[in-house]
Amino acid sequence: MDDGRTIDSEMTDGKMMDGKTIDGKTRLCGLIGNPVEHTMSPVIHNTLAGHCGHNLVYVPFLVEEGNLADAVRGAYALNVLGLNVTVPYKSAVIDSLVETDDLAARIGAVNTLVRTEGGYKGYNTDMSGLYRAMVSEGIRIEGEEIVLLGAGGAARAVAYLCGEQKAGKVWLLNRTYEKAERVAEEVNAAFGREVVVPMLLSDYEKLPERKFLAIQGTSVGLAPKEDDVVIEDAAFYRKIHTGFDLIYKPFTTRFMRLVREAGGEAYNGLKMLLYQGIIAYELWNQVEITEKEAALVYDRMKREMGIS
Repeated sequence: MDDGRTIDSEMTDGKMMDGKTIDGKTRLCGLIGNPVEHTMSPVIHNTLAGHCGHNLVYVPFLVEEGNLADAVRGAYALNVLGLNVTVPYKSAVIDSLVETDDLAARIGAVNTLVRTEGGYKGYNTDMSGLYRAMVSEGIRIEGEEIVLLGAGGAARAVAYLCGEQKAGKVWLLNRTYEKAERVAEEVNAAFGREVVVPMLLSDYEKLPERKFLAIQGTSVGLAPKEDDVVIEDAAFYRKIHTGFDLIYKPFTTRFMRLVREAGGEAYNGLKMLLYQGIIAYELWNQVEITEKEAALVYDRMKREMGIS
């Protein structure tokens, strides 16, 4: 795409080393949530702004409980171009929007706000980000038999993604059967077919004897509890040809190690974080980020994490 940008300029802290300064034309984007101190989103968006030559700055905003609606109204009044939304506000923020994208409405969660006439429109770029991350690694969903671990908000969204991308079957394993059943009923009703089969996590041995794509959608294994894993049994991992953990810190989770030890391929959620940010950036700025640019930002994210 020839739009006058350069991707070879030197960067420091996400800013161009060309003397560019913040001025009266600088647009502001940011993240609202609680907590926000450890977010990597500024790395993504400020790096993209530098590469694209956009006069834009991205910062995190800590929003205390009870202040969400005021924060959204205030951001709009201050001419903020767009916002990302993280925990615990992805569902609650919907009440403060003038419009919600169909996919986000079905999932019941919004992570990106785009400025429109009279307020913000909400999108969910998490799942499209996950899909683009999987595609970048050569992972397919269409026609696949999938094991999905967890039935919380993230896993529920993944179940919708699997339905949308025409997965063959999704075996949804959760500690509480009733929660898995609710997600299955919602997704199956949304797509008019039996996409999701609910199961108790303890019944994993009852999975069919075949190879699966497994998606780890719980917070188990998140730093600092890096040695935790939802299922310990090596026999379970021998059924997995590819494992995708939504967690990106640590860079290699125990779930990933167990998949690899059993002979499968394994990936973490850092590229999901990358692509959900890229899609938000594209929505705010009406641009298309190339894969070469995405790779440069991904390398920057790994350096920030101390990963070579």
